[in-house]
Amino acid sequence: MKKIRASKKFIYLISPPKIDSKNFFDQLEDVFKTKKISFFQLRLKKTPKKKILYIGKKVVRLCKKYKVKFIINDDPYLAKQINSDGCHIGQKDMCIHKVRKILDNKIVGITCHNSKKLIKKAISDKADYIAIGAFFSSKTKKVKFKADIKLLKYAKKITKIPIIVIGGIKLNNYKKLLLNKANFLAISGYVWKSKKYKPIEAIQELK
Repeated sequence: MKKIRASKKFIYLISPPKIDSKNFFDQLEDVFKTKKISFFQLRLKKTPKKKILYIGKKVVRLCKKYKVKFIINDDPYLAKQINSDGCHIGQKDMCIHKVRKILDNKIVGITCHNSKKLIKKAISDKADYIAIGAFFSSKTKKVKFKADIKLLKYAKKITKIPIIVIGGIKLNNYKKLLLNKANFLAISGYVWKSKKYKPIEAIQELK
C-alpha cells in the first residue's frame, strides 16, 4: 500500500475519451504547469492498445517532468509496460490483490460508486485511494450511481485513505466537495469539453 499525501494540488485529471489532436500534449503540459494536478489518468476505452502505448510513453515523460502521478485505467499490464505510477480499477476489473502482484508497490485505486459496502471492502483490501460518485451529472459518462455529501462524510469518518470524488465536477460545484474534505477532485469533461474555456483556463478557474 502506497501512502498518498493530500496537497494543494487537489485535481485528479482524467484524459478525454479520445486523443486525436496533436495539440493535446501541449495542452496537457500547459495544464501541468498550473501546479494544481496531482494525478493524471489515461482513460481511453475505445482506443487500440498500440496507440495507448504510444500516447502513454509521451505522457509518462510529462508526468515525471511536472511530478504528476500517472495512472492507467483498467489495465495493470499496460501500466507496467508504460511504467506509470499505478492503475485505477473498476468493480468489474481485476481485483486489487491480483493487480498488486503485477504492479508490486505501485498505486492501486478503485471505484466504489455510491456503496458503503464497497468502500469498506476497498479499505480491507488496502486500496491506495478510493473513488466515489457520481456526485453530479457528467458530460463524460452516463450516471448510473448517484452519490451525495453524506457518503463523502461517511468515507472520511471511517478511513484515512484518500477519497477521490467523481462525476460532473466543475466551477459551480467543486468547492462544496473540498469543504467536505474530499482529498482530490476527479475532473475530465469540464476541462476537455468546455465551450467557454481552454483546458489551462478551466484549471486556473479552480482556486
